[in-house]
Formats: sequence, structure tokens, C-alpha cells
Amino acid sequence: MSPERFTLLFPLWTLLGAVVALLWPPLFIWFRGPLITLGLGVIMLGMGLGLAPQDFLRVGHRPRPVFIGLAAQFLVMPSLAATLAWGLQLSPPLAVGLILVGCCPGGTASNVVALIARADVALSVVMTTLSTLAAVVLTPRLTELLASQYVPVNGWTLFLKVVQVVLLPVALGVVLKQGFPRVARRVQPVMPPLAVVMIVMIVASIVGSQRAALIEQGPRLLMACLLLHGGGFLLGQLIPRLLGEPLPVRRTISIEVGMQNSGLAVVLARSGGFASPITALPGAISAVIHCLIGSGLAASWRRSEPSDG
Repeated sequence: MSPERFTLLFPLWTLLGAVVALLWPPLFIWFRGPLITLGLGVIMLGMGLGLAPQDFLRVGHRPRPVFIGLAAQFLVMPSLAATLAWGLQLSPPLAVGLILVGCCPGGTASNVVALIARADVALSVVMTTLSTLAAVVLTPRLTELLASQYVPVNGWTLFLKVVQVVLLPVALGVVLKQGFPRVARRVQPVMPPLAVVMIVMIVASIVGSQRAALIEQGPRLLMACLLLHGGGFLLGQLIPRLLGEPLPVRRTISIEVGMQNSGLAVVLARSGGFASPITALPGAISAVIHCLIGSGLAASWRRSEPSDG
């Protein structure tokens, strides 16, 4: 199997990892603590290696779709997550975990889904990158604002963690690409499949380690994640449609809003000062849910005519 095909099948690997972790937790629960943080760092490094100056030049030529997408990303998803946590009466650790997911930026998997869906891949890359950079400030602040009613939230601790696991690896990737282009060209092709492996390991580790809590509270948590990401995909397409954006842009924004960086939510839940380990569970379930919804939508959109209907 080619690395590209392996990467395109990421929803299947994520689902399989979660199922196997439920059946045989010891296979994955060793991947924890610093390894989870390292895994996310590898994903962010790959994002930095994939950045090109021309990607950002697009923003200057046509910034409106990017601003619509970023506004939807950090308004729709945090608000929706907080509303669902309250409406479904999730336990405080799960409520905080769901809000963390909602406050995270778009994930790199969205770029793969945009490719499958025949959306605007360049726009997807720019939106993922800018939302990731904005998340250094917005994710800790929004989480502190929305989740402090459940447990004490230290925004400064979250901020430092986001800098460590997001900003530094992305910056390292950019420096590596610009300063050592030959090395970057050799490394870059293996980064997407490696990122898939890291996401699968992070998800499976959390599912395996929190197996009992997932079995006990699974139905309500699954409902919360389905509604969060389903609502994100729906509103992410409806908002740009009302604003008159063309179909490829609507699809791209829908994907970006509906798919979060769930790995970041897991890392922040584990190392951001939260006492309960099940705070990380919504992030793990979220990764499975948004991958499945996103890939299903992408397959459907790929078969449909790219008209502006």
C-alpha cells in the first residue's frame, strides 16, 4: 500500500484503533504521558514542513473565505460544545473535555478530507494553519471562559502547553524547510502517514486507558460528539452559503469547522492541569467521530457534481 493511500484511509485506521483498544487495552495503553505529547509534536512538525509562502499569499488576494472560516471555527464550535455539555448534563470532566474539543483549531486531517471531497485544498491548508496559530491564544482563553463553571481552569498553564506542543513544532518545521530544504524534502513525504499513526496511537491509548468510563458513559458521550461535529459540518456549510460563497469554499469551511484537532484536546486534557483522566475521553471519541463524518461527506461530495447548487 502506498503512503498516500494509507493516509487517505485514516478514518478506517482511527476506527480500528479505537475498537481494538476497547477489546484489548494493553496493546495501546503504554502509549501515554510524554509519548502522547511527542506524538502531537510530530503531527505539528509535519504541518510546519508542509507550509509554503505562496499558501499565505492567497489570503491577501481573497481573505474573505479565510476570515469567515476562522470566525466560524472559534465561535460556532466552542458555543456548540458548551451548549451540548450543559444540555446533555455531562459530568464535569466530560463537559470540560468536550469544551476543550470545541475550542481547539482545525486538525490536519481536514486537509486530507478536503482533497477527497474536491474542495479547495489550498484554502483548507491556510485555514488549518491560521486557526492553529490563533489557537495559541484563543484555545486557552475560550476554554477558561466556558469551562471554569465545571472545574478550575488555569488559562496560563493551557497557554504554555499550547506553545509547547503546537507553536514550537510548527516553527521548527518551517525553519527546517527554509534552512535545510534537502532534508525537509526527504522527511516531508513520510510525515502524513506518520501523523496518521500518531493520531491512531493517541486515540487508542485514551480509549484503552478509559475503557470502563467509556462503557459506562459511552452513549451520552457519543451523542455529544455526534451533535458537536455534525453541527459543525452543517453550520460550517450554511454560514458561507448565506454569505454567498461558492460551493468549493462552502465545502472547505464545512470540513474545517467540523474537524477539530482532537489530539491537541487530548494533550491539553492530560497535561493542562485537569485532575480527572476522563477529561481526555471526549477528545479521543471526537477524533473517531469527525473522521467518520468527514470521510463520509467527502465520499458523497466527490461523487456529486461540483455545481453551485
